[in-house]
Amino acid sequence: MDNTLKMLKDLTDANGIPGNEKEPRDVMKKYIEPFADEVTQDNLGSLIAKKTGTAAEPRIMVAGHLDEIGLMVTSIDDKGFVRFQTVGGWWGQVMLAQRVTIMTRNGYVPGVIGSKPPHILPPEARKKPVEIKDMFIDIGASSKEEAMEFGLRPGDAVVPVCEFTVMKNEKMLMAKAWDNRIGCAIAIEVLRQLKDVDHPNTVYGVGTVQEEVGLRGARTSAHNIQPDIGFAVDVGIAGDTPGVTDKEALAKMGDGPQIIMYDASMIAHKGLRDFVTNTADEAGIPYQFDYVAGGGTDAGAIHLTANGSPALAITIATRYIHSHAAILHRDDLENAVKLIVEVIKKLDKDTVAKITFD
Repeated sequence: MDNTLKMLKDLTDANGIPGNEKEPRDVMKKYIEPFADEVTQDNLGSLIAKKTGTAAEPRIMVAGHLDEIGLMVTSIDDKGFVRFQTVGGWWGQVMLAQRVTIMTRNGYVPGVIGSKPPHILPPEARKKPVEIKDMFIDIGASSKEEAMEFGLRPGDAVVPVCEFTVMKNEKMLMAKAWDNRIGCAIAIEVLRQLKDVDHPNTVYGVGTVQEEVGLRGARTSAHNIQPDIGFAVDVGIAGDTPGVTDKEALAKMGDGPQIIMYDASMIAHKGLRDFVTNTADEAGIPYQFDYVAGGGTDAGAIHLTANGSPALAITIATRYIHSHAAILHRDDLENAVKLIVEVIKKLDKDTVAKITFD
């Protein structure tokens, strides 16, 4: 396993739902610190790695979010079964019979999401999806008291289980938490590739918290940085699986990073979008246009900072996001990093002013 794969494994195997991002934050800090002048943390928990180039300004923010979707323990019944609240956007049909890890004060407790078996359901009930409110987590406890002896209590974080896996086609990588440890990996790699490069600006590689519940860490970290240009690096929808039409998703894995024109949180800044795509064309870096009718990225919070910051979401086409196991293509990671690095090399004060005010 090469260094990049080791980093991706460490990032995705780390457990961190919104409000509980310490594990992935520690991993990101370990990997980004050698390439930064300083690494700090805002009061909400977002990690900010600063690298000064040949000028203090403009300030360029490259942000991935540390959190992954998960669950939170709300109660334990008398028989030791755990009830939960979703944290982030889940679709009930991808949840049943999936393994989870509960992060307790006494360590990790394994479990599985359960419901009634089909054998005891009437025929009409078998045809209906189980509602999330009717699911529970089985941790093998025989009583509420035993579950509490394991260390469980309300508020504990519950995380999906899927070990990082390089697939038979070694370009294809499967893991939990690609949404959005891949963005954190891109931020790390951008700073790494800029280590011995002159760039006419100061770059901030950021791992934000609580994106999945409302872009919260992006708001506080952007307030801290006051960026002149912001990039949110995240996952996008891969439209190359059976049943997905071009009307639903345009991108294909391996065809380059996605330039998001529109989502529910932001309309892409036209000047920045054109600058990025022109740079890609000049450098021969592949990319794809896409849009997302619902949802958003950290760019939705970044672009509203202070008097406004031109911002763009650059995403990686990913299959099966917001489930236990997702798949993406390594070439898309590498091309996203290459593109952002080439753009940063050009972003001096005059260029940023032109992008902003033309």
